[in-house]
Amino acid sequence: MKYYNGVYIIILACVLYFCTGADEAISDIPNNDCKIENTAFVSGEKIVYKAYYNWQFVWIPAGEAVFHLVEKNDSYEVTVYGKTYKSYDPFFRVRDYFHSVIDKKTLYPKSFVRIVEEGNYRKFDSLSFNQNSRFAISFNGRTRETAKRKYITVPACTHDLLSVLYSMRNINVNAYKEGEHIPTKILFDENIYPIKVRYEGKQKNFEIKDLGTFNTIKVIPDLVTGNVFKDGNKMQVWVTDDGNKLPLLIESPLSVGSAKAVLKSYSGLRHKVQGFEK
Repeated sequence: MKYYNGVYIIILACVLYFCTGADEAISDIPNNDCKIENTAFVSGEKIVYKAYYNWQFVWIPAGEAVFHLVEKNDSYEVTVYGKTYKSYDPFFRVRDYFHSVIDKKTLYPKSFVRIVEEGNYRKFDSLSFNQNSRFAISFNGRTRETAKRKYITVPACTHDLLSVLYSMRNINVNAYKEGEHIPTKILFDENIYPIKVRYEGKQKNFEIKDLGTFNTIKVIPDLVTGNVFKDGNKMQVWVTDDGNKLPLLIESPLSVGSAKAVLKSYSGLRHKVQGFEK
């Protein structure tokens, strides 16, 4: 995964609060428990994040990621576009596309597509989920034309990269104590990853430049070590402490430098943001 940079971190961080503990057992949850009521978002919601990359103590604006949600008859469709700014393109050009169809009744995915263009790296990843029968059909490869078909057995209550974000925005954090973990799991690149997000409590008067000051919830995902993240480093995520559970800021260490994603704008939210907006 050597193709990471600031923009890709923003997409993954916002999409996943990216955290995996692959060495832990995956619990076998009955299918009838795989239902989450949506109280956090509505059709038309649009949120935009700005990505920064830190190199030698200088924060460099790298690009943006736009999340847009539309409600259909029996599903929510989420589309994410991530791209670097033209000024950043000569260093590392990114044009990424994500799309998830999420079951309206359960908030678990029906299908997912990821098309990645980052520098010379290319990836096509398509998933079709059968949650009741616990399997997914994957088409994964460098391009759509070269992608190979694979049948994957999945545990109950398995998410894709996008559905996990919208699902977790509906978690009642008041049911957790500080230091406790919020569990879930995702299917990513033909592998199942348990997700472990630690609830760190609440923080008031958290300022986001040009947007205002907000009441927040802080969570810390466990990171995958390797080419991207250093062992022992932690990503930090702040979300609004209101009905939206809107990610405000994601800070992430990298193997070289660090990155952060900052909420730039939002519209079409279901609830009024609880804070002191500018």
